[in-house]
Amino acid sequence: MAVILIDTCVVTDLADPDSAWFEWSTAKLEQLDRNHTMIINPIIYAECSVGYARIEEVECLFKRLGFAMHSIPKEALFLAGKAILQYKKSKGEKGNVLPDFFIGAHAAVSGYKLITRDRGRFSTYFPGVELIMPESLNGLN
Repeated sequence: MAVILIDTCVVTDLADPDSAWFEWSTAKLEQLDRNHTMIINPIIYAECSVGYARIEEVECLFKRLGFAMHSIPKEALFLAGKAILQYKKSKGEKGNVLPDFFIGAHAAVSGYKLITRDRGRFSTYFPGVELIMPESLNGLN
């Protein structure tokens, strides 16, 4: 069974029924659920926890969603460091990019698909990762 890493933006969609992307994220994961294992990693967990006051709330969210947490292999941490260096050399100036590099490297090293709404850094720095995205974003980001 193939594994899909669930990006933070998709988890936050699923946590908020009023989100503009709730319907797409829900429908896409239901469609993929038959043939895939859905996971997160510690970076995604940490990013999602920002919206909650207590750890029990975050734990409840991931239990309800049924996403297991997988560790990030050392090889992915190394690859993330190299990708960040490349980003900085190409004059990347956004300061909040580190989580994306950990997430992209994890998917790349482990051979996971990645469901996201953020094509930019993932497709540029981890071109071998199969991205699952809304069709309306395929030419954007």
